[in-house]
Amino acid sequence: MPLPQLSDEARKLALAKAAEARSARAELRQKVKSGELAITKVLQMKDDPVVAKIKVSTLLESLPGYGKAKVSALMEELKIDPSRRVKGLGEVQRAALIDHFS
Repeated sequence: MPLPQLSDEARKLALAKAAEARSARAELRQKVKSGELAITKVLQMKDDPVVAKIKVSTLLESLPGYGKAKVSALMEELKIDPSRRVKGLGEVQRAALIDHFS
């Protein structure tokens, strides 16, 4: 499917919207990293547009002490696809993650 042809103004608006979404996700990851926001709380916020579109692996890597290897092993153990986003988690997967971090 070819990309739509956007006018310069529409392209600028789209870029601004994308930048705003990236900064909102970065702010969320920073809050998780600092402990200001608990990972269990974030996992329950699946309908929040910022939370819904973040990859589970990226979110978990924000936790202190969790790097790519530890997150990969945890996601494999819980049978969560590495490309899964928070909104796409099944109830069993979400419950397993919440249980793991409780």
